[in-house]
Amino acid sequence: MSGIVGIVTKKDCKQDLFYAIDYHSHLGTSYGGIAISDGKKTNKKIHSIAKVQFKSRFIEDIDYINMQGNAGIGVISDRDTQPLIMRLKFGEYAMCGAGYIDNQNKLAKELIDEGVVFSEMPNGKVNQIELAAKLINKGKTIADGIEYMHKQIEGSLSLLLLGKEGLYVARDKYGRTPLVLAERNGDRIVASETCSYKNLRFKTKRFLGPGEIILLNEKKIEQIRKPGNVLQLCTFLFVYAGFPASEYEGKNVEEFREYSGRIIAKKDNAKIDLVAGIADSGTAYAHGYSHESGIPVRIPLLKYTPGWARSYVPPSQEMRDLIALMKQITADVLIKGQRMLITEDSIVRGTQLKNFLLVKLWDAGAKELHVRPACPALMYPCKFLYSTRELDELFARRILKQMFGKHIKDVAPYLDPDSKEYKKMIKVMEKELNVTSLRYQRLEDMISATGLPKESLCTYCWTGEAI
Repeated sequence: MSGIVGIVTKKDCKQDLFYAIDYHSHLGTSYGGIAISDGKKTNKKIHSIAKVQFKSRFIEDIDYINMQGNAGIGVISDRDTQPLIMRLKFGEYAMCGAGYIDNQNKLAKELIDEGVVFSEMPNGKVNQIELAAKLINKGKTIADGIEYMHKQIEGSLSLLLLGKEGLYVARDKYGRTPLVLAERNGDRIVASETCSYKNLRFKTKRFLGPGEIILLNEKKIEQIRKPGNVLQLCTFLFVYAGFPASEYEGKNVEEFREYSGRIIAKKDNAKIDLVAGIADSGTAYAHGYSHESGIPVRIPLLKYTPGWARSYVPPSQEMRDLIALMKQITADVLIKGQRMLITEDSIVRGTQLKNFLLVKLWDAGAKELHVRPACPALMYPCKFLYSTRELDELFARRILKQMFGKHIKDVAPYLDPDSKEYKKMIKVMEKELNVTSLRYQRLEDMISATGLPKESLCTYCWTGEAI
């Protein structure tokens, strides 16, 4: 899941753009990129941020230091090198985006068969931003091309295109990734995360609707395409991916997490001594649980933040495991002899929880460990954002494969928390994780905590159902 920023200011935009991009660092760890235009020329710079933070890569880069202009775009990318500067039939544009094109290989082959040339093909795969540009180029106008692109792709893609006429901002067709417009004394910014511009004194103007396209420049904000009627915002933004200070469709992430913790506590009957959240995203759930239950919340697992990224985001399992091992340190005196309830945002792959975090707590002398994820068991790899790609990556699917010796087609009975099949699966999960008890948040409770209607949320990774 990438994060994107676009900005148009009366003076040089570089500093505001730089910090706004950096505030998206929780969304990706592959590449960071910036493109800035002075109205005559657009310059770009891309760095790998797999091992070094975004700020460190750019702060002393002479090419970046020499950039100047009043309009720019930037991205924290989870996969592709971006932004790209593309020559379209409409002119030259710097482009970046957030999302995932699930049928990218098919579309690329069709275009190559037509004679279209791709220049960005690391590891033999097309760059999704270049693919989007080639599809947009088939339209009669920029807006028509974006709509054509949305119709062709399976998945989702929100885009920023910076050209001489200004900054085109296009939210993906069903709004699975957020885009918000904010202003400050005539300066304008669009971003994936509202937290990215708060310290820059921008004020939220409005959230773009699904499929909406606007054009920003120094003179105006022009709506090019009205939003569609169907919204499918990614619920996992609330559960894990989003930053706590951010809002989506006007709903705050931290409030969702605290409220979820309260719901979990209301329906729980575990006899425990303390509640603890796995930092960072699990912490708010623990506070909510504690407020509702009256059981004290403590911090026996401490995250060593300098230099260690989020362990879900890095693309390799080896790096995810290393981060999970190194970044969490136990305060043993708070753990020994305690019946502990652990709140976690989710169990995606399960390897870090099983092999590192829970082992540390048992080794420190925990008496009982009760695990409470804040969402249901993930059953389907995401088709819309770059996260899990295979069934074997998902903890729940590996457990079912272990139970049956193969991947089963009909998982419906294992989606119902009241079914005997589901309860049997949970027992196997408890044994696999080596925990006293495991209770997932129910789907309807998770949806309720967002404050948004069910029909406005994408829950594909839990239900397998999507528009």
